[in-house]
Amino acid sequence: MASANEVKKYLAHWLQLGRKIYIHNGDRSLSPSPVIEGNRYSKAFEDCWQTVVSDDSGDCYLEDTDQTIAELLTPKWDMILCCRCVMPIPMTVGSMESKTCPCINLSTWPNLDLPLPRSPVDNQAILSRIGERLTQASEKPIPAEQAILEPGETPPPVSNPNSELLDNLPKCQCSHQVA
Repeated sequence: MASANEVKKYLAHWLQLGRKIYIHNGDRSLSPSPVIEGNRYSKAFEDCWQTVVSDDSGDCYLEDTDQTIAELLTPKWDMILCCRCVMPIPMTVGSMESKTCPCINLSTWPNLDLPLPRSPVDNQAILSRIGERLTQASEKPIPAEQAILEPGETPPPVSNPNSELLDNLPKCQCSHQVA
């Protein structure tokens, strides 16, 4: 079953490619821009989402799709990735095939020369996790072969972890000699 967050992410990805959301049974369209601001969805997108999930909006659907947003929010639907463009698309739960992907009518998509649509990213959280990993790594002793050498110091001999494996491999039985 697709969660409300997965449906929201689905819409956000397709809106980043210029797709529209039709509301009031197709009488009006919404194209919020930008979809993402910094580490969150933009106010324009959040307002669009509130309109889409409102009972007053009638049937709402993404351009070039057959399912309404209300249908996608039922247990009958799940989100998968399109095998052609790797974008989220809806699929009926328990089905082996999905409906047509909105990418079918985008002549310029997929385009791997452009950045892919994305979800908001919390840079602070990611940087904090990197900092934690660096702190943990600095608490571990540095192996001798990775230590920084002083000028004139010679590095310790490095053992090849594969040497035992290489010694146990069958030797060439041909008659030529290796120089």
